[in-house]
Amino acid sequence: MKIIKFEDIESWKEARTLVNTVYSFTAKRLFNKDFGLKDQIQRASVSCMSNIAEGFDGGSNQQFIQFLLYARRSSSEVQSLLYAALDREYISEKECSRAYKQAGNVGKLINGFVRYLRSNNKQNSQQDNRLTGRQIK
Repeated sequence: MKIIKFEDIESWKEARTLVNTVYSFTAKRLFNKDFGLKDQIQRASVSCMSNIAEGFDGGSNQQFIQFLLYARRSSSEVQSLLYAALDREYISEKECSRAYKQAGNVGKLINGFVRYLRSNNKQNSQQDNRLTGRQIK
């Protein structure tokens, strides 16, 4: 599959799903009143999705990888914050498990993509690795 725009990236698609999951349970009455936790978990999930998109237009594969690593950290942050939400009884065990798995899947997809980009960099070390206007195969 060729990646022409950031919307084609599997980890971005999964991060988008994670954002929707997070927003659905932060809209609940009790969770919605905890402004600090609600804001932090929403920001972390959106950061994950946004860093993938922002990195795609960053210029080089190395810059893209850096943004992908930021996105992966944000997915871990979501996982950590899910425990706080569970402990405060804002979400159920089932909701926590589902969102935790989604965030973990985002991280795994990012890790695979980073490995691909790093191997691609090694193979093409003599070429310009700029992403803008280039398709990723």
